[in-house]
This record gives sequence, structure tokens and C-alpha cells, in this order.
Amino acid sequence: MIAPSILSADFANLAAAADSVAGADWLHVDVMDNHFVPNLTIGLPVVESLYRATDLPLDCHLMIENPDRWAPGYAEAGAANVTIHVEAATDPVQTARAIRSAGALAGLSIKPGTPVDPYLEILREFDTLLVMSVEPGFGGQKFMPEVLDKVRTAREHVNAGHLRLFIEIDGGIAADTIEQAADAGVDVFVAGSAVYAADDPGRAVELLRAQAREGMARCERALGRG
Repeated sequence: MIAPSILSADFANLAAAADSVAGADWLHVDVMDNHFVPNLTIGLPVVESLYRATDLPLDCHLMIENPDRWAPGYAEAGAANVTIHVEAATDPVQTARAIRSAGALAGLSIKPGTPVDPYLEILREFDTLLVMSVEPGFGGQKFMPEVLDKVRTAREHVNAGHLRLFIEIDGGIAADTIEQAADAGVDVFVAGSAVYAADDPGRAVELLRAQAREGMARCERALGRG
């Protein structure tokens, strides 16, 4: 699945930015508070407006302090998936349950320097694992391939039936990186400038999807399923 990130879109025309990628699977919304990360973007009122302006499922990535308090509100506002950072949450399991009770999928995100292994048990409570492949806070950063080992670990647990979740990646995803991410086992690809800096964002989504399928096919062949 391809999830264009509106962090790279024109904030004065977010409804049009959503329309331009109508063939995408999710619309990725980065919420930053200038505390957990050194950037300030948008919050709940904008998400509520976006929900009314597009049919795309909203994938809200909360890069904020105290997500335990704020995350359920995004689910109540209509977000399809609400992701919190394990580094910021006080009680990620309880927050995941609150998000789900409010009607959304619950996601857990980890920074590039955060290992996945200590959280494999609590990931049973989540629907998505978002692996950051750049330091959170700003778009346009260079992809960090070393995080793919965490993707592979999570994929092994999903394939073995220990976890049931989507594996998502965010940061530096573009034509030259998406296939290796797919080959590692990613399901959902967040792409910002690779989509919104293109002349035709909708076409860029389709090209990225085709490349992701190639990488996933290699992954399946390596597992003996293709």
C-alpha cells in the first residue's frame, strides 16, 4: 500500500493535495508538536477537516508528547489508523486499546535508533508497526537502510503467526529505495517528496506501487512462495 505524506504537500491546498493522489491507499498525516520532534505541523482540527474533504483513509502519525492523552481523539475524528511513538508513550498497550475502542487501527512507531525486539510482545496489541527510516521531524531526509533489519525481524514474526499487523516504513521512500524496503517485508510505504514533488502525483503513486510489487515478489520468491 502507498501512503502519500501531506508533509510534502502544499499546506494551503490540502484538499487538492488529497484529490491529486485519489488512487493511493492511505493518506499519511504527520502531527508534530515541536516538543517530541523539533518541528510544528498540524493538529486535530486539520485532521477533522481533511476527513471531510477526502475519501482516503487517514493514517495519522503522532510525533507528539503525551500521545496517551491525545491519540484517541484522532480516532474519534475519523482517522483510519493512529500511530503513537513508543518513545513518547507512558502506557502504549492501554493507548492502543483506547484507539481501537474509538474505531481506528492502532499503530506503534519506533525511531531509527530504537530496537524492535523489546516490543515484540506488546505488538500483539497493535495493527501496524511503523519503522522510521529517517529521524522523525522533517521530510526530505536520506533513507537509512540499516533499519531494514528491524523490518525483517517483524516480518519473520508476522510470517510465523506470532504477530498480525501491517509493517509500515516512513522516511526517504522513493524510486531508488522502495524496492529494497519491499524486499525486506514492508506492507505500507509512506512517500512524501517522491509523490508531491512529481509533476503528476497520482502517476507517481502508481509507479511506486509497481516498484513495491516487484520488491515484494522477490521477497515471496526468497521465502519459496513465488
